[in-house]
Amino acid sequence: MGTGTSEGVPRVSCLTNPASQCKVCPDAIKKGSPNRRRNTSILIQRQLTDGQTNNIVIDAGKFFYEAAIQWFPKFKVECIDALVITHAHADAIGGLDDLRDWTNNTQESLPIYLRDPDYKQVQSLFYYLVDRTKKTGGGGVAKLNFKSINESPFTIDGLQIIPLPVEHGKNREVFGYRFGPVSYISDASEISENTAGLIHGSELLILDALRPKRTHGTHFTLEEAIDQARRLRPARTLLTDATHDIDHETVNMQLAKLQESEGLEIQYAYDGMDIEINL
Repeated sequence: MGTGTSEGVPRVSCLTNPASQCKVCPDAIKKGSPNRRRNTSILIQRQLTDGQTNNIVIDAGKFFYEAAIQWFPKFKVECIDALVITHAHADAIGGLDDLRDWTNNTQESLPIYLRDPDYKQVQSLFYYLVDRTKKTGGGGVAKLNFKSINESPFTIDGLQIIPLPVEHGKNREVFGYRFGPVSYISDASEISENTAGLIHGSELLILDALRPKRTHGTHFTLEEAIDQARRLRPARTLLTDATHDIDHETVNMQLAKLQESEGLEIQYAYDGMDIEINL
Protein backbone atom coordinates (compact mmCIF):
# COMPACT_ATOMS: atom_id res chain seq x y z
CA MET A 1 0.00 0.00 0.00
CA GLY A 2 2.98 2.28 0.52
CA THR A 3 6.76 2.16 0.20
CA GLY A 4 7.83 5.67 1.18
CA THR A 5 8.95 7.71 4.15
CA SER A 6 6.82 9.87 6.41
CA GLU A 7 6.80 12.83 4.01
CA GLY A 8 6.20 10.61 0.97
CA VAL A 9 7.40 11.05 -2.60
CA PRO A 10 7.14 13.45 -4.36
CA ARG A 11 8.16 16.24 -2.04
CA VAL A 12 6.12 19.38 -2.63
CA SER A 13 9.26 21.48 -2.18
CA CYS A 14 10.90 19.74 -5.14
CA LEU A 15 7.88 20.44 -7.34
CA THR A 16 7.57 24.11 -6.41
CA ASN A 17 11.26 25.09 -6.41
CA PRO A 18 12.34 26.08 -9.94
CA ALA A 19 15.97 25.57 -8.93
CA SER A 20 15.43 21.99 -7.76
CA GLN A 21 17.70 19.39 -9.40
CA CYS A 22 15.55 16.47 -8.21
CA LYS A 23 14.65 14.08 -11.04
CA VAL A 24 12.60 11.65 -8.97
CA CYS A 25 9.85 13.94 -7.68
CA PRO A 26 8.78 15.30 -11.11
CA ASP A 27 8.64 11.71 -12.33
CA ALA A 28 6.61 10.65 -9.27
CA ILE A 29 3.62 12.77 -10.29
CA LYS A 30 3.32 10.94 -13.62
CA LYS A 31 0.54 8.36 -13.80
CA GLY A 32 1.78 4.88 -12.87
CA SER A 33 5.25 6.03 -11.79
CA PRO A 34 6.91 3.56 -9.37
CA ASN A 35 8.54 6.60 -7.76
CA ARG A 36 5.18 7.66 -6.24
CA ARG A 37 5.49 6.55 -2.62
CA ARG A 38 3.03 6.76 0.24
CA ASN A 39 3.78 5.87 3.87
CA THR A 40 4.96 2.29 4.37
CA SER A 41 2.06 -0.11 4.77
CA ILE A 42 1.01 -3.51 3.53
CA LEU A 43 -2.21 -5.44 3.08
CA ILE A 44 -2.20 -9.17 3.86
CA GLN A 45 -5.11 -10.61 1.91
CA ARG A 46 -6.00 -14.29 2.39
CA GLN A 47 -8.60 -16.61 0.96
CA LEU A 48 -10.08 -18.60 3.87
CA THR A 49 -11.41 -22.15 3.67
CA ASP A 50 -15.01 -20.92 3.88
CA GLY A 51 -14.49 -18.86 0.74
CA GLN A 52 -14.30 -15.54 2.57
CA THR A 53 -11.50 -13.02 2.02
CA ASN A 54 -9.56 -11.89 5.09
CA ASN A 55 -7.80 -8.51 5.10
CA ILE A 56 -5.13 -7.53 7.62
CA VAL A 57 -3.38 -4.16 7.27
CA ILE A 58 -0.05 -3.29 8.84
CA ASP A 59 0.09 0.44 9.67
CA ALA A 60 -2.26 3.25 8.65
CA GLY A 61 -0.19 6.38 8.22
CA LYS A 62 -0.88 9.87 6.93
CA PHE A 63 -1.40 8.64 3.34
CA PHE A 64 -3.65 5.69 4.29
CA TYR A 65 -6.83 7.26 2.88
CA GLU A 66 -5.19 8.01 -0.46
CA ALA A 67 -3.67 4.53 -0.66
CA ALA A 68 -7.00 2.89 0.19
CA ILE A 69 -8.76 4.86 -2.55
CA GLN A 70 -6.33 3.48 -5.11
CA TRP A 71 -5.74 -0.09 -3.94
CA PHE A 72 -8.85 -1.25 -2.04
CA PRO A 73 -11.19 -1.18 -5.06
CA LYS A 74 -8.53 -2.81 -7.25
CA PHE A 75 -8.04 -5.71 -4.83
CA LYS A 76 -11.71 -5.88 -3.79
CA VAL A 77 -11.08 -4.99 -0.14
CA GLU A 78 -14.55 -4.48 1.32
CA CYS A 79 -13.62 -4.60 5.01
CA ILE A 80 -10.55 -4.47 7.26
CA ASP A 81 -10.48 -7.47 9.59
CA ALA A 82 -7.56 -6.16 11.65
CA LEU A 83 -4.96 -3.40 11.78
CA VAL A 84 -1.51 -4.13 13.22
CA ILE A 85 0.74 -1.24 14.28
CA THR A 86 4.54 -1.27 14.11
CA HIS A 87 5.06 1.92 16.14
CA ALA A 88 3.33 5.18 16.99
CA HIS A 89 4.97 7.60 14.57
CA ALA A 90 2.71 9.65 12.29
CA ASP A 91 3.60 7.54 9.23
CA ALA A 92 2.19 4.47 11.00
CA ILE A 93 -0.84 5.84 12.90
CA GLY A 94 -1.66 9.17 11.23
CA GLY A 95 -4.57 7.63 9.34
CA LEU A 96 -6.46 6.20 12.32
CA ASP A 97 -9.15 8.87 12.10
CA ASP A 98 -9.91 7.82 8.51
CA LEU A 99 -11.04 4.41 9.76
CA ARG A 100 -14.42 5.96 10.57
CA ASP A 101 -15.51 5.19 6.99
CA TRP A 102 -15.17 1.47 7.67
CA THR A 103 -16.72 1.33 11.14
CA ASN A 104 -19.53 3.71 10.19
CA ASN A 105 -20.41 2.11 6.87
CA THR A 106 -19.05 -1.42 6.42
CA GLN A 107 -18.33 -3.08 9.79
CA GLU A 108 -19.25 -2.77 13.47
CA SER A 109 -15.72 -2.16 14.77
CA LEU A 110 -12.08 -2.69 13.91
CA PRO A 111 -9.48 -4.44 16.11
CA ILE A 112 -6.15 -2.63 16.43
CA TYR A 113 -3.15 -4.64 17.64
CA LEU A 114 -0.36 -2.59 19.23
CA ARG A 115 2.12 -2.45 22.11
CA ASP A 116 1.22 -0.66 25.36
CA PRO A 117 3.73 2.21 24.77
CA ASP A 118 2.17 2.82 21.35
CA TYR A 119 -1.33 2.68 22.82
CA LYS A 120 -0.37 5.43 25.27
CA GLN A 121 0.76 7.64 22.39
CA VAL A 122 -2.44 6.94 20.48
CA GLN A 123 -4.34 7.77 23.67
CA SER A 124 -2.60 11.16 23.75
CA LEU A 125 -2.86 12.00 20.04
CA PHE A 126 -6.30 10.49 19.30
CA TYR A 127 -7.96 10.68 22.73
CA TYR A 128 -11.44 10.68 21.16
CA LEU A 129 -10.74 7.38 19.40
CA VAL A 130 -9.68 5.73 22.65
CA ASP A 131 -12.54 7.26 24.64
CA ARG A 132 -15.42 7.99 22.28
CA THR A 133 -17.30 9.89 25.00
CA LYS A 134 -14.77 12.70 24.48
CA LYS A 135 -15.76 13.34 20.88
CA THR A 136 -16.86 16.90 20.27
CA GLY A 137 -19.50 16.22 17.63
CA GLY A 138 -19.56 17.22 14.01
CA GLY A 139 -19.20 13.72 12.60
CA GLY A 140 -18.81 10.04 13.32
CA VAL A 141 -15.86 8.62 15.20
CA ALA A 142 -14.17 5.33 14.32
CA LYS A 143 -15.10 2.43 16.59
CA LEU A 144 -11.72 0.89 17.35
CA ASN A 145 -11.06 -2.09 19.60
CA PHE A 146 -7.50 -1.76 20.91
CA LYS A 147 -5.74 -5.04 21.70
CA SER A 148 -2.46 -5.11 23.63
CA ILE A 149 0.41 -7.18 22.27
CA ASN A 150 3.97 -7.86 23.42
CA GLU A 151 6.84 -9.93 22.04
CA SER A 152 4.77 -13.11 22.21
CA PRO A 153 3.25 -14.44 18.96
CA PHE A 154 -0.46 -13.75 18.47
CA THR A 155 -3.08 -15.00 16.04
CA ILE A 156 -5.53 -13.09 13.87
CA ASP A 157 -8.19 -15.17 12.14
CA GLY A 158 -5.96 -18.23 12.07
CA LEU A 159 -2.77 -16.44 10.96
CA GLN A 160 0.06 -16.50 13.49
CA ILE A 161 1.98 -13.24 13.66
CA ILE A 162 5.39 -13.16 15.33
CA PRO A 163 6.62 -9.76 16.56
CA LEU A 164 10.15 -8.86 15.44
CA PRO A 165 11.63 -6.33 17.92
CA VAL A 166 14.11 -4.00 16.20
CA GLU A 167 15.77 -0.69 17.00
CA HIS A 168 14.33 2.39 15.30
CA GLY A 169 16.98 4.78 16.56
CA LYS A 170 19.14 4.39 19.62
CA ASN A 171 17.26 2.74 22.51
CA ARG A 172 13.89 2.96 20.75
CA GLU A 173 12.29 -0.42 20.13
CA VAL A 174 9.57 -0.93 17.54
CA PHE A 175 8.08 -4.04 15.98
CA GLY A 176 8.40 -5.68 12.64
CA TYR A 177 6.34 -8.82 12.07
CA ARG A 178 6.74 -12.29 10.63
CA PHE A 179 3.75 -14.13 9.21
CA GLY A 180 4.34 -17.47 7.51
CA PRO A 181 7.48 -17.21 5.37
CA VAL A 182 7.33 -13.38 5.25
CA SER A 183 9.26 -11.00 7.51
CA TYR A 184 8.22 -7.35 7.38
CA ILE A 185 10.45 -4.64 8.92
CA SER A 186 9.48 -1.19 7.72
CA ASP A 187 11.42 0.95 10.23
CA ALA A 188 14.76 -0.17 11.64
CA SER A 189 18.32 0.90 12.31
CA GLU A 190 19.52 -2.30 14.01
CA ILE A 191 18.44 -5.94 14.18
CA SER A 192 19.52 -7.99 17.18
CA GLU A 193 20.77 -11.57 17.00
CA ASN A 194 17.58 -12.76 18.71
CA THR A 195 15.38 -11.10 16.09
CA ALA A 196 17.68 -12.32 13.31
CA GLY A 197 16.94 -15.83 14.54
CA LEU A 198 13.21 -15.21 14.17
CA ILE A 199 13.74 -13.96 10.61
CA HIS A 200 15.92 -16.94 9.64
CA GLY A 201 14.45 -19.03 6.84
CA SER A 202 12.18 -16.31 5.48
CA GLU A 203 11.13 -16.72 1.89
CA LEU A 204 10.53 -12.98 1.64
CA LEU A 205 12.06 -10.14 3.67
CA ILE A 206 10.59 -6.65 3.30
CA LEU A 207 13.13 -4.24 4.78
CA ASP A 208 13.65 -0.55 5.49
CA ALA A 209 16.18 1.11 3.13
CA LEU A 210 15.84 4.87 3.33
CA ARG A 211 18.44 6.20 0.88
CA PRO A 212 21.99 5.56 -0.35
CA LYS A 213 25.20 6.45 1.47
CA ARG A 214 24.12 9.17 3.91
CA THR A 215 23.63 7.57 7.30
CA HIS A 216 20.47 8.15 9.30
CA GLY A 217 19.98 7.69 13.00
CA THR A 218 16.74 5.73 12.78
CA HIS A 219 16.75 3.93 9.40
CA PHE A 220 18.97 1.61 7.41
CA THR A 221 20.67 3.11 4.39
CA LEU A 222 20.52 1.17 1.13
CA GLU A 223 24.01 -0.18 1.77
CA GLU A 224 23.14 -1.22 5.33
CA ALA A 225 19.99 -2.95 4.12
CA ILE A 226 22.02 -4.91 1.57
CA ASP A 227 24.38 -5.97 4.37
CA GLN A 228 21.36 -7.15 6.38
CA ALA A 229 20.17 -9.19 3.41
CA ARG A 230 23.61 -10.77 3.23
CA ARG A 231 23.40 -11.54 6.93
CA LEU A 232 19.82 -12.83 7.02
CA ARG A 233 19.87 -14.60 3.61
CA PRO A 234 16.16 -14.64 2.75
CA ALA A 235 15.24 -16.14 -0.60
CA ARG A 236 14.10 -12.69 -1.72
CA THR A 237 14.41 -9.16 -0.32
CA LEU A 238 12.18 -6.20 -1.15
CA LEU A 239 13.23 -2.75 0.07
CA THR A 240 10.79 -0.14 1.33
CA ASP A 241 10.58 3.22 3.15
CA ALA A 242 12.48 5.05 0.40
CA THR A 243 13.05 8.79 0.02
CA HIS A 244 13.26 10.78 -3.21
CA ASP A 245 16.95 9.84 -3.32
CA ILE A 246 15.91 6.50 -4.81
CA ASP A 247 15.05 6.44 -8.51
CA HIS A 248 13.15 3.15 -8.71
CA GLU A 249 14.20 1.80 -12.09
CA THR A 250 17.80 3.08 -11.98
CA VAL A 251 18.55 1.68 -8.53
CA ASN A 252 16.82 -1.63 -9.24
CA MET A 253 18.99 -2.09 -12.33
CA GLN A 254 22.04 -1.67 -10.11
CA LEU A 255 20.67 -4.03 -7.47
CA ALA A 256 19.99 -6.69 -10.11
CA LYS A 257 23.75 -7.13 -10.46
CA LEU A 258 23.85 -8.60 -6.93
CA GLN A 259 21.89 -11.58 -8.24
CA GLU A 260 24.74 -12.41 -10.59
CA SER A 261 27.62 -11.59 -8.27
CA GLU A 262 26.30 -12.84 -4.90
CA GLY A 263 23.06 -14.68 -5.55
CA LEU A 264 21.13 -11.93 -3.74
CA GLU A 265 17.66 -11.28 -5.13
CA ILE A 266 17.01 -7.77 -3.89
CA GLN A 267 14.90 -4.96 -5.35
CA TYR A 268 12.96 -1.91 -4.23
CA ALA A 269 9.22 -2.53 -3.94
CA TYR A 270 6.65 -0.09 -5.32
CA ASP A 271 3.21 1.07 -4.19
CA GLY A 272 0.53 -1.38 -5.29
CA MET A 273 2.96 -4.27 -5.75
CA ASP A 274 1.05 -7.57 -5.59
CA ILE A 275 2.94 -10.63 -4.31
CA GLU A 276 1.39 -14.07 -4.20
CA ILE A 277 2.78 -16.29 -1.47
CA ASN A 278 1.62 -19.40 0.39
CA LEU A 279 0.83 -18.54 4.02
